[in-house]
Amino acid sequence: MNETLKVLETRRSCRNFDPDKMVSEEALQAIIKAGTFAATGMGKQSPIIVAVTNKEMRDKIAKENAAIMGADMDPFYGAPVILIVLADKSVPTYQYDGSLVMGNLMNAAESLGVANIWIHRAKEEFESDFGKQILADLGIEGDYEGIGHCALGYAKAPANAPAPRKENYVYYIK
Repeated sequence: MNETLKVLETRRSCRNFDPDKMVSEEALQAIIKAGTFAATGMGKQSPIIVAVTNKEMRDKIAKENAAIMGADMDPFYGAPVILIVLADKSVPTYQYDGSLVMGNLMNAAESLGVANIWIHRAKEEFESDFGKQILADLGIEGDYEGIGHCALGYAKAPANAPAPRKENYVYYIK
């Protein structure tokens, strides 16, 4: 089978990361680069990626995300790296653009043996003073909306088998 198709069929979300096993800088840069090559509406490249490898900041973001969720847990399941995708709301396709970046990040990670999961609530995080301060500290200006977090790391256990595909997933017009 083609390697790309194999990655697309075998990627699974990880909910049990080894927090002590950091993603190599080489793998991280390759994953991020893949995200920057996602298709975007009219090539406008509305998304940005905030790469968080600093444990203190990662933990602050996890705490904020958990508070938004209303839970007392690590919403990133111990993953040591968080790639946060935001997109410029002035571009009509920003949500789609950001979603495609998330897909590229997850599939690139899988291709390199790096476990991953899409975690929501980035929108709420970056609408809050907490998120706005992160952007300000990074010198990021503009009207950005959080699209998602791509949590990265190495799984403590093998991924589950895929669920069977639902009936009537595809309809053909020939």
